Amino acid sequence: MAVANKDMVGVQEETPSAPRFETLVFDLDDTLYPLSSGLAHACRLNIESYMVEKMGIDPAKVPDICTTLYKSYGTTMAGLWAEGYYFDHDDFHKYVHGRLPYHLLRPDPILRNLLQSMPQPKYIFTNADKIHAAVVLKKLGVEDMFEGILCFETFNTHCAIAKERREAGEQDVKLDVSVPIVCKPSIACMGEAVQLLGINPAKTLYFDDSARNIFGGKRVGLHTVLVGSPIACDGADHHVSSIHNVRESIPEIWAEPHFFDELRLSRKIAVETVA
Repeated sequence: MAVANKDMVGVQEETPSAPRFETLVFDLDDTLYPLSSGLAHACRLNIESYMVEKMGIDPAKVPDICTTLYKSYGTTMAGLWAEGYYFDHDDFHKYVHGRLPYHLLRPDPILRNLLQSMPQPKYIFTNADKIHAAVVLKKLGVEDMFEGILCFETFNTHCAIAKERREAGEQDVKLDVSVPIVCKPSIACMGEAVQLLGINPAKTLYFDDSARNIFGGKRVGLHTVLVGSPIACDGADHHVSSIHNVRESIPEIWAEPHFFDELRLSRKIAVETVA
């Protein structure tokens, strides 16, 4: 009987594989902190108030319009813009997020320790503006745990450019109403996020509380985790009731590099079948 090449076997056994996950991407609101905090409800009330006070929409119709736009466009803001309600984006964010009861958020040492223990680079991916993201992360005590933040300004650069021009003294600068607002869960937004981060979707773990965003992430090849739900949704590879439960549910995040399973299997088959 022939003998398998021992030198080759040794090389195969000593070749470590890459970790299963190379990058971790997190949604912000209702993902890093629970829905029960009350911020989401307050945000919805602020949006409805903005629609009434700033846009003159009938208060009786606002709740249904808000829900319909959110379901159709990803965010109510994107829906309002698409439906022809033109407004200053900074003014919208300042009104909707600037009035939130941020005092309801507290430093979360469990979350901080969890993030700190994860060996992969971590990023925030939110539809909210950068000011809101910065405030929330600071309130939770995890502002230094992430390599970067993808937010409203990231995907809607025309808004940022118009703002810079106004701040530079060009008072007549207006937003191009023909340019739609880009946000999750659109493929355009999801795909751009992957490109901007320069990540391999198949080796990226994406956390979000929204079933729609999870499905959107899966469409671009991300490995997905639905947060805040006892059951999975379409496109979710994992689900956890709280971000605090990730270690128990997805221990492979912390797994050490291991040997190539496929190579070990092929070597075993070769040894057993060679004659």
